[in-house]
Amino acid sequence: MTAIIGGNPPAAPAARQLRVDAESAGQRLDNFLLRQLKGVPKTHVYRIIRSGEVRLNKGRSSADARLAEGDLVRLPPLRLAQSAPAPVAPAREFPILLEDDWLIALDKPAGHAVHGGSGVSWGVIEQLRRARPQARFLELVHRLDRDTSGVLLVAKRRSALTALQQQFRERQTGKTYLALVIGTWPERCKLIDLPLHKYLQPDGERRVRTTSAQDPDGMRAITLVRRRSLLAARHAQGLPALSLLEVTIKTGRTHQIRVHLASQGHPIAGDEKYGDFDLNRRLHKQGLARMFLHAWRLAFTHPASGEPLQLLAELPPELQHFLDEPSA
Repeated sequence: MTAIIGGNPPAAPAARQLRVDAESAGQRLDNFLLRQLKGVPKTHVYRIIRSGEVRLNKGRSSADARLAEGDLVRLPPLRLAQSAPAPVAPAREFPILLEDDWLIALDKPAGHAVHGGSGVSWGVIEQLRRARPQARFLELVHRLDRDTSGVLLVAKRRSALTALQQQFRERQTGKTYLALVIGTWPERCKLIDLPLHKYLQPDGERRVRTTSAQDPDGMRAITLVRRRSLLAARHAQGLPALSLLEVTIKTGRTHQIRVHLASQGHPIAGDEKYGDFDLNRRLHKQGLARMFLHAWRLAFTHPASGEPLQLLAELPPELQHFLDEPSA
């Protein structure tokens, strides 16, 4: 149980401090707070993290910061909302690529957030827990953007969660995506090694941009790219040439693939944040109603057996159909 140091319950209008215990070590800051602040809306939890009101060891932190045993988390004064109870996530199962006593590998559809928060009432993990009320433990191992489909791991035991997350942190996994980008990707461009900087727009929306190695807030990000095929321009449909890429990330930064590819002048087709907005409208009319980014392959070591695994999630029908359309 996490110790509460000299504070009041969450409903009291006073700051308090939480000491991270061994059971909570390794969790992300946002997940830790969502469990501690059951009566506080998720949107408010994310807001106080972004604003810097939450302090980790006396400093500002991000939602994805990993906690260690003994860390001190300071919370601002919070009062429980007296509004109607939050909506309950509907029960839902998702296509399964692999399941055993330790983990579940899902094929996540696009359009589904992996968890609730930041304006989203619930995500894949809440729906899965609702569908499996008998499950004692279900936790996300990693994350995918809401508009990205593909392989997503869920741990069924804390030991599995800890072991798998360590593999991700130490870059012992292999994550390869399929991305369709605008234009002809040059075959010579196989490595992108550009730091990324996260920032908030005036409206509070999170964005990421490339930066220099001298930026103290920049995080190193490495992306490997292999051009799989070219789609000829569809002139009659007002579409340029497009390139289908296999993209392997060596670091797991927020929006890494989207920002790295766009920085080279080849944004992902259908990307509403970093893409070509006029072209996206034309793509939508031709049947591409989502961002063409899919977590295709994930290689990792089984947390219990030590067996090397490689999971594949084939392109969903809406993306495959767009590729199969004849050029005009």
